[in-house]
Amino acid sequence: MSFNWESTVFTLIAFIILYILLNKYAFKPLFSVMEKRKELVMGQLRDAEDNRKQASELLNEQKAALQEARKDAYEIIEQAKSTGSKQADDLIATAKSESNRLKDEAIRDIESEKNKAVAALRSQVSGMSVMIASKIIEKQIDEKSQEQLVGQYLKEVGDKA
Repeated sequence: MSFNWESTVFTLIAFIILYILLNKYAFKPLFSVMEKRKELVMGQLRDAEDNRKQASELLNEQKAALQEARKDAYEIIEQAKSTGSKQADDLIATAKSESNRLKDEAIRDIESEKNKAVAALRSQVSGMSVMIASKIIEKQIDEKSQEQLVGQYLKEVGDKA
């Protein structure tokens, strides 16, 4: 095997020319596209990282908001329970007050009716007493009258006899 310088030089020159042409027309646009692609991928990675951070922040905010909502709901429930208990106590107090008022009113009505009944009874008793007294007086008058009549009759009979 013999070494041919001319073909080596020619191959080298052809390779250099091919390299220059490829570099000018193929590698630069290819490297440019690859650089743009690299920048695009890097930008997307930065955006993805930013989005991940935002999502993490939003998740933490949502957790905090959910915790706050649970706390508010618990407070509302407790407030509703206390309000309901207070309203129940108020209703019971109102009912007791109303029942006491009705009881007092009933007692006053009963007392009033009792007083009316006692007054009516007194009126009737006094009327009956007057009637009884008048009957007794009538009887006494009748008995006296009878005694007088009997006495007069006896006297008249005694005078006639």
